[in-house]
Amino acid sequence: MKAVWNGQILAQSNKTFLVEGNYYFPPDSVNTDFLKPSEHHTVCAWKGTASYFDIVVGESTNKQAAWYYPNPGDIAAYLKNYVAFWRGVEIIEEKNNEG
Repeated sequence: MKAVWNGQILAQSNKTFLVEGNYYFPPDSVNTDFLKPSEHHTVCAWKGTASYFDIVVGESTNKQAAWYYPNPGDIAAYLKNYVAFWRGVEIIEEKNNEG
């Protein structure tokens, strides 16, 4: 899977989690050069408090377009620091060329 916005690859991994319609990318697969911490937070009853990033590519900013759970609830512990995207970020499924 790839997350792409404004012509840049924000994240790329074959080890994403699909949760509630969103792909969560492992932290080491995310290009943090394009992410700027945001003060915005939301709360999910089972995942906990989400922290957000603004995505900045060149002169363009996509506010609060990426989020992650730094301290998820026990049931969502596997999502710790995994990053998800929305607000126009394209998620592209990469085809496997094997047999």
